[in-house]
Amino acid sequence: MTVMETTSTRTDVCASAPKGYPRPDGQDRYTIGEVAALTGLTAHTLRWYERIGLMTHVDRSHTGQRRFTNRDLDWLAFVGKLRLTGMPVADMVRYAELLREGEHTFEERQELLEATRRDVKARIAELQDTLAVLDHKIDFYAGARRAPERPWA
Repeated sequence: MTVMETTSTRTDVCASAPKGYPRPDGQDRYTIGEVAALTGLTAHTLRWYERIGLMTHVDRSHTGQRRFTNRDLDWLAFVGKLRLTGMPVADMVRYAELLREGEHTFEERQELLEATRRDVKARIAELQDTLAVLDHKIDFYAGARRAPERPWA
């Protein structure tokens, strides 16, 4: 699955979008229930995403039911990645607004993503430090169990 932003001269493809959104061959219209099943998001969350502007307008059937497309699934996969970064919802909504505004917002979108990247890298460094502490403690306890028993104990 890919997430794409297309301009008159370039297409941005996010090749690392989640692979957990299988699609029936040739299908490009999904109900909210099908999207919920494919993405693991609840129908409530999908409606909320639409209401707050995180998703573009979702097409409706003649009976008023939402009809999501493969492009919507791609966007939801990208939003899922943004959520994993810890990006605040307000920033995700701002990114979506900028995307809808067009090419003249490239610089602001890039700045938003770069700030998020800095935050992610800082969190990764914190987690690596935490992992080093855990590894040290695990090694300590493993070594203590292997130590010969003391005769005076």
